[in-house]
Amino acid sequence: MRLTKFGHACVRVEHEGTTVVIDPGAFTAPEAVDGADIVLVTHVHADHWTPEQLRRADAPVRTIGEVADAIAAQAPDLAERVERVRPGDSFAAGPIGVEVVNEHHAVIHPDYDRVHNSGYLLDVGGTTLFHPGDALDGPGRPVDLLLAPVSAPWLKISEAIDFALAVGAARTLAIHDKVYSELALGMADGHLRTFLEPRGQEYLRLPDGSDL
Repeated sequence: MRLTKFGHACVRVEHEGTTVVIDPGAFTAPEAVDGADIVLVTHVHADHWTPEQLRRADAPVRTIGEVADAIAAQAPDLAERVERVRPGDSFAAGPIGVEVVNEHHAVIHPDYDRVHNSGYLLDVGGTTLFHPGDALDGPGRPVDLLLAPVSAPWLKISEAIDFALAVGAARTLAIHDKVYSELALGMADGHLRTFLEPRGQEYLRLPDGSDL
């Protein structure tokens, strides 16, 4: 497996000739999507998808109904490539198994309508990785690699720490990291390492375009 961290919440997973891209949004370098075999989108916010990003490849897009409706409205030329999924669905992307997990975005403010959000649990040659989108709901089972949001308007560092501890993955890779400055991200890194590393949980935050 080769996993490449791209801007913000986007990762690219390559395994045995299949490329899965998750959440290529407004903060993501365009090349993240090039040559993708399938694109997964967790929720409707523009930092997780844009029409321009989805047009970079001819790949099918699998996503929840709220996003599918937004794509149909904003980019009807893409509608034929969109396949709707729901929590509990599972499917294969070549040799990579995918399960759709959870249903709601984290609360930004109680007066906002709650956005739908489904994460994706991937089985990549026996290694499991979990991308939660914008949520702090775990996958409900052990995983090897957690892709953990570390900066967001809806997130406190204590919540990020508790989420990573609760999931308990052997490795935690920081995502959703374009909201803070580099100085602030360094502070978040320090807090997460303080809690995770004594428990034997590795924490990493990679530069954009770097491989895990």
